[in-house]
Amino acid sequence: MATASDIGQCLQNTLSSDPNTRISAELKLGELLALPDAGLVLLHIGLAQDADMSLRQSANIMLRKYVTERWSPYFPAFKGGAPRVEVKAQIRQAVFQGLSDSNRKVRSLCAHTLSSIANCDWPDEYPDLLSSLITLLSSNSPDSVHGAMQVLTEFIKSDLTEDQLLPVLRQLLPVLLQILGATEEHTALTRARTISVFRQCVAALFMVKDQHPQAVKEATASVLPVWLEAFKVLLNIDPQQDVSHSENWDGLAIRIQIFKTLDTIHTSFPRVMTTYLKDFLSASLHHLQILFPTFTHFYLSPSVSVPNSSEDEHVGLPHLVCPLIDFVSSATRGGKAKEWFDSGNLPSLVGAIFNYVQMTDEDEDTWATNANAFVAQEDDETQSYSVRIAGFDLLGTLIDRSPAPTCATIQSTIQHIVSASNDARNAGAPNWWKALEAGLAAIGSQAEAVLDCVEDEEDSDRAKPIDIEFLLSNVVPSVLTLSEYPFLQGRGFVFASQYVKLLPTQLAGQYLDAAVQVIEADNAGIPVKISAVKAVHNFCQGADDSALTPFVPRIAKDLGPFLLATTEDTLSLVLETLSVVVEVDESKWLTPELANSLVLAVLEVWTKNNKDPIFLSIFTDIFTALASSPAQNVYETVVKQALPTLCTSIGSAKPEESWIAGSAIDLVSSLVKGAPESGLGDGFFALLAPNLFVCLKQAEDRDILQNGVVCLTLVIRKDCNQLLSWSDANSQSGLDNVLKLVAKLLQNEDESGGLVIGDLIIHLLRRAGESVLPVLPELLQAMVGRMTSAKTATFLQSLVVPFCFLIYNQRDTVLSLLESTDVQGRSGVDILIHTWCENAETFQGYWPTRISNLALCLLYAAERPSLQNLMVKGDIIVNPATKDVIMTRSRTKTIPHEFTSIPFPVKALKILVHDLRSGGESAAINGQGEEFDVDSDDGDDEWTEEEKLHQGFKEEEFAFLSDMLGPKGMAFDNDDVLDDSDDEDLKNDPVSQMDMQAHLVTFLRECAAHNTSNFVAVVGQLSAEEMMVVKQAVGQQQ
Repeated sequence: MATASDIGQCLQNTLSSDPNTRISAELKLGELLALPDAGLVLLHIGLAQDADMSLRQSANIMLRKYVTERWSPYFPAFKGGAPRVEVKAQIRQAVFQGLSDSNRKVRSLCAHTLSSIANCDWPDEYPDLLSSLITLLSSNSPDSVHGAMQVLTEFIKSDLTEDQLLPVLRQLLPVLLQILGATEEHTALTRARTISVFRQCVAALFMVKDQHPQAVKEATASVLPVWLEAFKVLLNIDPQQDVSHSENWDGLAIRIQIFKTLDTIHTSFPRVMTTYLKDFLSASLHHLQILFPTFTHFYLSPSVSVPNSSEDEHVGLPHLVCPLIDFVSSATRGGKAKEWFDSGNLPSLVGAIFNYVQMTDEDEDTWATNANAFVAQEDDETQSYSVRIAGFDLLGTLIDRSPAPTCATIQSTIQHIVSASNDARNAGAPNWWKALEAGLAAIGSQAEAVLDCVEDEEDSDRAKPIDIEFLLSNVVPSVLTLSEYPFLQGRGFVFASQYVKLLPTQLAGQYLDAAVQVIEADNAGIPVKISAVKAVHNFCQGADDSALTPFVPRIAKDLGPFLLATTEDTLSLVLETLSVVVEVDESKWLTPELANSLVLAVLEVWTKNNKDPIFLSIFTDIFTALASSPAQNVYETVVKQALPTLCTSIGSAKPEESWIAGSAIDLVSSLVKGAPESGLGDGFFALLAPNLFVCLKQAEDRDILQNGVVCLTLVIRKDCNQLLSWSDANSQSGLDNVLKLVAKLLQNEDESGGLVIGDLIIHLLRRAGESVLPVLPELLQAMVGRMTSAKTATFLQSLVVPFCFLIYNQRDTVLSLLESTDVQGRSGVDILIHTWCENAETFQGYWPTRISNLALCLLYAAERPSLQNLMVKGDIIVNPATKDVIMTRSRTKTIPHEFTSIPFPVKALKILVHDLRSGGESAAINGQGEEFDVDSDDGDDEWTEEEKLHQGFKEEEFAFLSDMLGPKGMAFDNDDVLDDSDDEDLKNDPVSQMDMQAHLVTFLRECAAHNTSNFVAVVGQLSAEEMMVVKQAVGQQQ
């Protein structure tokens, strides 16, 4: 049995400075924890008032480890040997008593342990926990309340179910409110936790409002106003009181939790906030203004450190300012703060934002020496949240909600900053540059929105609300030479590149030249050098090629060495910049020498980063751009330098390093994409094929197989003759090897390859039809056979669409072949038609859906007995018992959907009519329906008149969505809607170019004229809506 002295001695030894003693004790302690009464012994030591405090803390830390490893299989780290039920009860009771211990650290450790136990045991094995915690909260003991609050903070968040929530809140919230108001009895951090728990309660109420709408409505109506009134009182207390103490700023914790909670309430129950919004927005602005001198003193130009909190929690001004700004952003987006902004508060708020987005002293220290951290904070996708980022987000929300007034306010604010910065600089202030850098950063962060606003105002014959050209001509040039202020200098480059659309070609060239000089300068620091690279990236994306072409060869040459000297975020920036540089003017400016050096550099970076999918996507873009250069001998140079290395990697990659082969194949595909129309060049496929086919033959990895299929598809499209004329050492042709791969993929149970297999087969049939003929029956039989077991929609499409193509070109030959094919007692026609009819309406891609429709037309018109008498799945049968019931997966298993059975000609016509209806005249008719007014509790009922007309969107936003969705449903012949997955070959195919709507209308009219396949009777089996579409189509004037 474990004794207190054994465990006590081990715990004491774990605190030893001698590493051997410490490690030995930790191992011994691990053994002792397996003993039945180890938990009770640890508790005895941990709660002993006369024991050494370090020993007590160590015992309580080990007790939590004991709970996670020995308490229950519920815990992932469980090692077995769970204590008996009565022992668990003793431990729970003792740990609960520890919540009232006189020592704060012991209370906190007991709270963490009890939270873990509660996660596992409550409510089944620990039903009285919640009532006990509420009793403890009501005890008026500061220590007990402190301990109980720490448990509740975790408990409400993770353990209350819908049914338990509402009764608990009725008991809990009044007690919490009482603690919050007891300023003399409880610490600021304990009172702050009551607000944190309340916020979790609000979030939980929101989660269950659909299940218990009336109860939640009553709860929010009675509870939220009381707390909101309390928040008003607390926020009206001077916030400077909380930062005037040198010992700690614990008082800020209450304000932090209040603003977090206000954001949650506004998001979840905005109507309740309506009457309070002005007061809280005014309080927010007041906090920003009155606390800014303190923010400046401690964060922007610190001479002293921020005080620690009394409980080792992080409590500082950034922790307050971020949720405060988030709340203001949320209120702004909600649209009900217009009156507050119109009351003259917008200038003050924008001014406050510009103040707070200044670089802190910590930012300076970090970014000056850590290139990756500097790049990350500049990157939209990797920005870690901070006051600066929160401020940029709020500025964007203001511009989005009220573009012209906000831009005009920004104009006056930046003018003031420029003037004040000059004065501060002349006065010798060391940090004079920070406000100007922040102003340029803030305006640059909203470049797209600002440019849109200026354009809209000018289009409406109104004055520009902001003069960016003035900044570009009179402010930014002067900062580009301030090398002693690298952050401001770098910001000047980035700002100019963000507004490159406003720069005349000559001035853009001057800016670009200056940026390149910085990149080439040996003495430039990290911030300005990275800013220059970022500026080059933006210039190459936004400036005219005529301004860029004189510089891009030099830039590309400069970036090559950068690739080999950077890592992580910085490397990503350099790669992205190189990828846009090599696309300028279609790479006509490349020379074989420069292309050669770039390929070598990219390959070297690839070998070190071939597992990173983000990097890989950039590598492929660069290789495609390099290979597609029309400059003389560049393509040949790129292939000569890259292909042997990639082929070697494909052949030598170990199975456990599948990503090497997969990424190498991907890069080869990028070379093929960039190849000229004349073909891949002599020897390309002969060098690639041996290692590629061996790799694909042995591979089981999904990515390798998919990448290999894509690569072969591209080869077939670009230079099919190379594949057809090549043969391996066993005299197996390239075509034979491709067909073996197809057979392997068809037999594979993993269907994730989806559409790529179908693309390969389609292009093989289109490009090598004659060569495929001898093996076509065997291939088609394998595809039909696989249809019987295929499950995923994309894989089924891959199997069906090649048949659509073949039927469109050789209907009768293919049908005869299928009619003579037998698979498990079913004819090939039977399997194909059933699979096709069940999946046709889910086909993806522009060309596949069209070829399917064309082939269905031909099948309908064939009038073959094997098709006429075939019964397939029709429409769903509405079950009265489930008519108004939401059918979940479990319900569908017990009450499966039932469908009618209809002849194939009827189903074919239904599919064709459905496509005609979704893209033709009927769609226009159906699109003009009634307006539906749905009652909502989102509190967003104060849309502007413009937004009411366009369902909550502004006119230009609504127009954008309309364009995205197509006019009243997708128009058949809108060439701009060709799917990205449809390659150039298929986009240029006659099938993609034809007027499909006219074709279908003509088809229906001719069927009606000749009563094809008993057309009149077939139409009689359609639904009323479908018959109306047919009637309209047949009756259209030619």
